[in-house]
Amino acid sequence: MFKEETLIEKLIGIKESKGLTFQEVGEMLGRDKVWAAALFYRQASASREEAEILKNLLGLDEDLFKAVMKPPMKGTLIPEIPSDPLVYRLYEIVRVYGLPIKAVIHESFGDGIMSAIDLVIHIDKEEDPKGDRVVITMNGKFLPYKKW
Repeated sequence: MFKEETLIEKLIGIKESKGLTFQEVGEMLGRDKVWAAALFYRQASASREEAEILKNLLGLDEDLFKAVMKPPMKGTLIPEIPSDPLVYRLYEIVRVYGLPIKAVIHESFGDGIMSAIDLVIHIDKEEDPKGDRVVITMNGKFLPYKKW
């Protein structure tokens, strides 16, 4: 089988050689563009039906077909503080606003977390004459801590 980095490179390379966007792949799969990107970056796994669509769309060989269905090792892509400016800024946002966000969530919901498993992320562009805006919406299920 493939190392994760090799698999990611192969999937992204095929997508780019076909001239496809994550939006287009997501539409073919019946999924959001962010979820489609997570699949290509091995942070999500395809069902057999989704893998069949990818096989036909991208011309995946049998090894790649099987690999996209394998559960990935999530959260391992960036083991240290990221150096890419965009990813670093997201990291910085959590470092600066993480505790305030946590405090507001606890005031509103109580002691618990926002699920990363039951989560939907949307990325949109908001045109603005002063400079276009990035709109990131995270919609996650609240999970209270269990008492026993």
